[in-house]
Amino acid sequence: MERVRDVRLLPKAHLHLHFTGSMRPTTLLELADKYGVHLPDALTGGQPPKLRATDERGWFRFQRLYDMARSCLREPEDIQRLVREAAQEDIADGCGWLEIQVDPTSYAPRLGGLIPALEVILDAVDSASRETGLGMRILVAANRMKHPLDARTLARLAVRYADRGIVGFGLSNDERRGMARDFDRAFAIARDGGLLAAPHGGELTGPSSVRDCLDDLHAARIGHGVRAAEDPRLLKRLADRGVTCEVCPASNVALGVYEKPEDVPLRTLYDAGVPMALGADDPLLFGSRLAAQYELARTHHGFGDAELAELARQSVRGSAAPADVQEKLLAGIDGWLA
Repeated sequence: MERVRDVRLLPKAHLHLHFTGSMRPTTLLELADKYGVHLPDALTGGQPPKLRATDERGWFRFQRLYDMARSCLREPEDIQRLVREAAQEDIADGCGWLEIQVDPTSYAPRLGGLIPALEVILDAVDSASRETGLGMRILVAANRMKHPLDARTLARLAVRYADRGIVGFGLSNDERRGMARDFDRAFAIARDGGLLAAPHGGELTGPSSVRDCLDDLHAARIGHGVRAAEDPRLLKRLADRGVTCEVCPASNVALGVYEKPEDVPLRTLYDAGVPMALGADDPLLFGSRLAAQYELARTHHGFGDAELAELARQSVRGSAAPADVQEKLLAGIDGWLA
């Protein structure tokens, strides 16, 4: 009988983690108390809130809870704490490289403006990386609910600060709103500046959303992308081009994209040769972090340790980590199997 290895000891990269969503529930409670913020019961009950975002009302509720949590981040020290604790949590789960996603415009009103907010976030990531030893970078994400001109401003800013640790440019929020092509100029600015294109797609809508990310935004990675499993030709295209899908199984179930963990098409994507990077998305709201996604693949999809190791390799290869960091992590994965 094959020995079952501890997935927390498996070296891996984490490529899909949202900023506020990375917060520890206990930290949220302490910050809410600090600023006198009254949180709804869904954020104080000790259990992940029951969410279903496949309809407009459900997505609005999800966003409202996220906004309530974000309202508790008001000072640079709060940002420092969040990033440091996110790094600590990921290290405990075997992460050796983290790319955390943030829209700095959401934090600008309380941190002195867009540029000061981004600099506070960059400083926090730099400090946490030095303090914990975890390689960390930032992916700046535009909000598709806002005007495309806002996305262009963010793209220019991200390129300007690329030497401070920004490695990619994304597009988040409800993919049912707006067209990917509306943001093509912002992504062109980001790509021309050397940033990796990683928009969300194929989560709340079907394969067409993934195709739009490829055709209109020239995505190198896709945030989620699971709905590509519904189109064999699209799966082959992703596999042939080596486009990594940042798959977040627990999130998919929590938001009602799939009814049960076993319904998430991990095996379909894997067998089609589509590179994947398992991610936790928003642990604050979904209740599980990085290692739990690998455990889900093992428990509900029958992934053996060799396959879990290959998933970890795919996460590393899909990252923006420097070559020496990738080599170290890949060697660690081989060691985990040995």
